[in-house]
Amino acid sequence: MPTAPALAMVTLVAVLLTLTRIGASEPVSASALAAPVRASAAAAPAPESAPAAANTASYSLDELLAALRLVETGGLRHEGRHATGDGGKAIGPYQIHRSYWKDSRLPGTHEDCRDPAYAREVVMAYWRRYCPRELAQGEVEVLARVHNGGPEGHRKSATLKFWRKVETELQRARSKALPKPPVPQPNPRPNPQPNPKPIRSSDSAPKIEFC
Repeated sequence: MPTAPALAMVTLVAVLLTLTRIGASEPVSASALAAPVRASAAAAPAPESAPAAANTASYSLDELLAALRLVETGGLRHEGRHATGDGGKAIGPYQIHRSYWKDSRLPGTHEDCRDPAYAREVVMAYWRRYCPRELAQGEVEVLARVHNGGPEGHRKSATLKFWRKVETELQRARSKALPKPPVPQPNPRPNPQPNPKPIRSSDSAPKIEFC
């Protein structure tokens, strides 16, 4: 069994060999070793993922109802009050069927849906019943597709074609409402001045008469 001095000598030799491999580098303190760990822990958190792109084009209910009327009636005169479609089952500016009118739960008759003001109230009541959240948030696509396809119309692929038509009318009306940039006017060309007739010296000199 090695003695204590021998063990001390072996330990010293091992330390010297380690220092020889490392070279003359300075010892690193415990605080210096901990510094990168602290920096890593304090690193700025990763940025949150970018939110989904929102629909930049927001339309009012008046714009939506106007677009619906154009799509439903083709822009007939008198706000479409005389429009009749689907074999006489759909009437008025928004081509309201009897079942649609009943679901609105408004007093009156189905024939009243020819009146633009009454028909508007029927559509609004229908939306308040079947898609109140989308109505409050102005989600025009959902509103248009529910109007066309019933309470679950916004989930039906068959209503996408109708929505595209409504969207086109919305965009067209919005583009017409935007102020048009002024048309640049061409610079007026200056009227050319006639060149003065050169005066000949013989013409300007006084004539001398001899008696």
